[in-house]
Amino acid sequence: MYASARLFAIRRPLRRAATLIAGVGACALLSACIGNPFADAKVDPDSPIAGEVAKVVRHDTAYPTFASIPPVPKDLRPVRQYGREAKAIEQARANLEQETAPETWSLTGTEAFAAKGRQDAGQEAAPTPSGATADFATTQRKRATPPPPPPR
Repeated sequence: MYASARLFAIRRPLRRAATLIAGVGACALLSACIGNPFADAKVDPDSPIAGEVAKVVRHDTAYPTFASIPPVPKDLRPVRQYGREAKAIEQARANLEQETAPETWSLTGTEAFAAKGRQDAGQEAAPTPSGATADFATTQRKRATPPPPPPR
């Protein structure tokens, strides 16, 4: 149950050594990135893609510089205004939720609304089939026969 303090004292120098070795290893790996291995790379003339590489590679191409970055447009709104407008939209959302919350409306007094709708719609008449539709329906009713009873 009681561990010796000596065990923990031994681990401290080992941890420092492991950290030092890891740091040296990381520096060694990153030192390989200092040079450009493709700067002096040559294409084998006997390679099947040598002709294609010669057409694609352009040694005298002008590369962009930091000076060629266009200036910042002057007609943009300030950055703080984006935040103000986002806050205004959030406030409008909160107001809408508050105005349309379930406790702000009810379904009472709908009979008067329904009666006015019926009055505006006019007299309700049940559709009566007539003509070819009625004839078709009566012939189908005459043709319809119930299935036979199941065998016992």
